[in-house]
Amino acid sequence: MDSVDGHFERLYQSGVDPWRVRDAWYEQRKRELILAALCRQRYAHAFEAGCGEGDMTLRLAQRCTQVCAVDGSPTAVQRCRIRVTAQQEKGVEVLALRLPSQWPDARQSFDLAIVSEIAYYFNDADLAGFLRRLWHCLQPGAEVVACHFRPAFSDRRQHTDAIHEAIAQMPGMTLLVHHLETEFRLDIWRKQPPQQGHDDDRNLHSCP
Repeated sequence: MDSVDGHFERLYQSGVDPWRVRDAWYEQRKRELILAALCRQRYAHAFEAGCGEGDMTLRLAQRCTQVCAVDGSPTAVQRCRIRVTAQQEKGVEVLALRLPSQWPDARQSFDLAIVSEIAYYFNDADLAGFLRRLWHCLQPGAEVVACHFRPAFSDRRQHTDAIHEAIAQMPGMTLLVHHLETEFRLDIWRKQPPQQGHDDDRNLHSCP
């Protein structure tokens, strides 16, 4: 995603909130739907891929003891950190990482993962690598939230339905929530504990 991350960095350098995440009704409503669809009131440790300037990050901090928020744009990460500090959210870590080649500390594990408006920028190899690394850092019982825009646009590399079906095919994933609109798709899965005698690790390598 190096070229895509560079594109995002230029957008963030051109101005604050380039996608109008803060004030566009589409973004506000979608954010509220994601938060309302979460199946638990509290989570221990959330992973947010593509945090941008932190609008979802700050909301997750109200529901999670810890949040690991990641973005490939250093400018977005800096702005997110400033907002987190201003809100005095001590349990939030904001990292500048180029997913999936870079990843949070392997010792970290999560009981919630937010994958929103990011996975369609991955090529096939990066999407497969992202899903492998994501699956390995999820605790048994963790929830995975995927939400992506559905209409076509110029720099899309993956279809939204294909992304969500690939997540669904990860070993042990049980669908909890499915919400479909003209503009976006929202799904939530739970990672079930491995069944005795099943090699989920091996099965994961065959996922798209």
